Amino acid sequence: QLAGLAVVAFGLWLRFGGPMAEFATDKKSPELFFMGLYVLVGAGAIMSAVGFFGCCGAARESQCLIGTFFACLLVIFAGEVTAGVFAFIGKKVAIQEAQKIYEDAYEDYMKNPVGKVNSTIYRYHVALQCCGKGNVEQQKELPCPENIQLPKASNCLVEIQNVIDTHLHLVGIVGIAIASITIFGMIFSMVLCCTIRNMREMI
Repeated sequence: QLAGLAVVAFGLWLRFGGPMAEFATDKKSPELFFMGLYVLVGAGAIMSAVGFFGCCGAARESQCLIGTFFACLLVIFAGEVTAGVFAFIGKKVAIQEAQKIYEDAYEDYMKNPVGKVNSTIYRYHVALQCCGKGNVEQQKELPCPENIQLPKASNCLVEIQNVIDTHLHLVGIVGIAIASITIFGMIFSMVLCCTIRNMREMI
C-alpha cells in the first residue's frame, strides 16, 4: 500500500509540478509523456488498493483473497512495464511534441506580443529557465525571466529536451523498479497460497 501511494505521489508530482505542468495547461500537450504518467499513477492506485486483499488474505488464510491479490499484482505488473516502455521508447516523440508546443506559442507571441500569449510564453520561460530559441536579437523582444543566465539558457528547445529526458528516465526507472517489486509480491502470494492449501489437505 505504501509503495502504491508513493508511486501515485510521484506520478502526480511529475504531472502537476515542475515545468511539465506548464505544457499541461495548454490546449496542446505532449500526449505520449502524460499517457505514461497516467498509466503509472493508475498502477500505483491499484497497487495501493489491492494491498487490502493481500492483508486480509494473509490474516484470514483465504486462498480466494490471495488469488485475487495475485491477479491484481499481475495487472499492476503489466501497467508498470507499459509505463516503462512508454518512457524509454516514446522519449523522442514526446520531446518533439513538447518542442512543437513551445514553437507554436513562440510564433503566436511574435505575431501578437501584447496579447494573452505574452503570459503563456512567459510561464514557459520561468518554468524552463530559458528564453527564446537561441536568437540573441529576438531575445530582446521576448518576456524573459529575471536573473536568467544568457546565452547559456537561451535555447528553450534544448531545455525542453533536457527536462523531458530527465523526467522520462525517472518514470522508466520507477516503473521498472515497482514492476520488480511486484514480481516478488506475486511469488510470495503464490507460495503462501500453496502453503495454506497444503496445510488444509494435511488437516
